[in-house]
Amino acid sequence: MADSNVVLLAAEEGGQSNFLVPNGTFFFVLIIFLIVLGVIGKWVVPPISKVLHERDAMVRKTLEDNRKAAELRSAAEADYLKVMKQARHEASSVRDEARNEGRKIVEEARARANAEVSGVLQKANEELTQQSRALTADLQTSVETLAARLASRVLGVDVTTRTVPVTSGQRR
Repeated sequence: MADSNVVLLAAEEGGQSNFLVPNGTFFFVLIIFLIVLGVIGKWVVPPISKVLHERDAMVRKTLEDNRKAAELRSAAEADYLKVMKQARHEASSVRDEARNEGRKIVEEARARANAEVSGVLQKANEELTQQSRALTADLQTSVETLAARLASRVLGVDVTTRTVPVTSGQRR
């Protein structure tokens, strides 16, 4: 039974065809493949290749721009740091100058205030001295008058006093 099935299958295929030898279909498919390959090579690959080259050029340009931007940024940062250092130095010197001027102003104000205070104290001292002299003279006359009255009462006799001007350091 197995032999008859093999014979039937061989008879159905049509006989003498060898699959290692190409027939007309193979050549026809090969020609179509080459035509499609030529069409793709002529009309599809060049635009894609052009786009890829443009993209490569754009990437190169972007990298170059990024490199230049990084250089500019580092240069700008260096300039910024330099300017900031100078500005800090100037600010420090201005601050020190302002402190020195403030100290000078305070010292001048203190000196003026001390001068005013000494002037006011001297004036007050002179006024007190004048008032003291005036009061001394008044008290001297009052003391003489009171002494004469007291003596008159104690003695029972009227004692008159003569007024003699008293100078400083001199007593009657």
